[in-house]
Amino acid sequence: MNTHTILNIKTDKKLKADAQKVASELGVPLSTVINAFLKQFVRDKEITLSANQYRPTRYLESILEQAQREYEAGEFVGPFKNGDDFLTHLKSL
Repeated sequence: MNTHTILNIKTDKKLKADAQKVASELGVPLSTVINAFLKQFVRDKEITLSANQYRPTRYLESILEQAQREYEAGEFVGPFKNGDDFLTHLKSL
């Protein structure tokens, strides 16, 4: 018994070509990518629009860059011996 069906969708030609290229770079057919997305969508009942879930936001990137500059300039305190010392420092600010 054949349990497969055909899904026809309309998408931009360039988007399809780009998606096929990325899928090929990952070593999987585009249909596998689409099926994995559909299974995740059904299982989670949510849409994830980024495969890179751990990319920091622009705001966080700016904070990290600022922290790096402060560290390189020697404008930091610590390390602290324990959490209580850290909390004491925070309260003194």
